Amino acid sequence: MPVRKIIRMGHPTLRSPAKTVPENSIGSSNIACLIQDMIETLHDYGGIGLAAPQINEPTRIAIIDIPEGASRYGKLQEIPLCVFINPKLTVLGKKVAGYWEGCLSVPGLRGFVERPQHIRVDYLDLKGKPQRKEMTGFTATVIQHEFDHLDGHLYLDHITDPKLLMFEDEYERYILSERPEKTSD
Repeated sequence: MPVRKIIRMGHPTLRSPAKTVPENSIGSSNIACLIQDMIETLHDYGGIGLAAPQINEPTRIAIIDIPEGASRYGKLQEIPLCVFINPKLTVLGKKVAGYWEGCLSVPGLRGFVERPQHIRVDYLDLKGKPQRKEMTGFTATVIQHEFDHLDGHLYLDHITDPKLLMFEDEYERYILSERPEKTSD
């Protein structure tokens, strides 16, 4: 399966809502190939999450795969590969927290975004069976970031203070050096 090119901010697919995957196509070779391409692309680019629109496939599929240990996002708790087809997100708590988010479709930038920290996701798995997961903390943030792509949004849309958007080099120099214990996303 090929590694796909990740499209960048400015491409119209990133600003358009993705289409629902027809239930009768889940498990088909086309959907299986798309998901495998997404996995290989995610690993090749060194990310922790990817939505199908980011590889110019306007389909409601997102994946998360967070390896244990250090990454370009700092030290993270492992989350094995999760595939979400036609996900629906419900916020379960009012508590919010902020993280410095980055995006493979917005390379070279980081922005501080506050998001709800307790969510539930209802979705279909690779066999088309309904699933439900509750997530908290950083994982909830990653999920919301990826699901934003399914609705034509980028993390930049959630930045409330433009002073909290910067190039990654400056983020590493001025933010990480001051707060090395803080996890970034």
